[in-house]
Amino acid sequence: MVGTKEGNKGVRFWKATLMLAVAVAGGGIAFWYFSAPAVTIGKPQQGPAVEAVYATGVVEPVEWAKVASIVRGRILEHCRCEGNRVAKGDVLARLNDEEQTAIVRELEVQEAFLHKEQDRYRRLRETNTVSNQSYERIESEHQRIHAAIAGARERLTDYTIRAPIDGVVLRRDGEVGEIAEAGAVLFWVGPPKPLWITAEVDEEDIPLVRAGQHTMIKADAFPGRDLAGRVARITPKGDPVNKSYRVRVTLPGDTPLMIGMTTEINIVVHAVDAALLVPIDAVRDGKVFALESGRAVSRPVTTAIKGQTRVQITKGLDADTTIILDPPEDLGDGSRVRARATADDNK
Repeated sequence: MVGTKEGNKGVRFWKATLMLAVAVAGGGIAFWYFSAPAVTIGKPQQGPAVEAVYATGVVEPVEWAKVASIVRGRILEHCRCEGNRVAKGDVLARLNDEEQTAIVRELEVQEAFLHKEQDRYRRLRETNTVSNQSYERIESEHQRIHAAIAGARERLTDYTIRAPIDGVVLRRDGEVGEIAEAGAVLFWVGPPKPLWITAEVDEEDIPLVRAGQHTMIKADAFPGRDLAGRVARITPKGDPVNKSYRVRVTLPGDTPLMIGMTTEINIVVHAVDAALLVPIDAVRDGKVFALESGRAVSRPVTTAIKGQTRVQITKGLDADTTIILDPPEDLGDGSRVRARATADDNK
């Protein structure tokens, strides 16, 4: 069939009009799609969730003693026994006691003189040459000097530093010829095992800590290794200045940790082996956005254990729900969104 020239023009006009309408509609759909915020989607993950209290601490022997000089004096000798076993009472060091020895000798000379004087006054009293009052005065002075000698001799023993307990000399400070100040620790003595960690726990966290709780321990000396321990004791009185409580964490006998090492500790308060976990950023005001038919649907959820990056969901979601992992601040319930990627795409 052969059409007229005017008829063909009409057909071409309607085709062009139809194509323009399709193009306009397609452009509107594209604009609608690309104007929706792009979001990352994924599904909740299942894994272990641990609620823990963080603390730092130092490895120490369970039994040990700091041995300090209680007088000031120059070190004349020490036992050179660092790392060796010693018994209670063994000499660890001697300080220069010349001055104190001189004081003792001076008092002994005075005591000898007063002893003779007391004998002489006793004989004079028997002949009524001196009064009882004079005799009692010299007797009192003799007793005073006698007591002073006992005190001076006792102080003389302070210049000899002895082991207070059986154990190993864990550390020695101070060298021969140096001045040991009163109160300065010169030796650390005690059995090298068993060990524990003395940790400081913030007063806000201490109500969660109980004896017997497991701990996860990290130390710079053993990177990548999770070491174990257990809470043994909690000091009843806290430190009001540092606002912390002292917690002792016992270590197993085969621990590689050594005395004096610094550690980071996580005291396990609560643990769930198979928890439903989502990124912390996915939860906003107690809600998570699920993706349904291209729209963000707000779902109230109940959270439990919170970590640094993830949080446990106990109610409101299941493992098959597709959720928005990074909802924009202005995202509303029912808003159109477009999926940028899944959590697996970002791995």
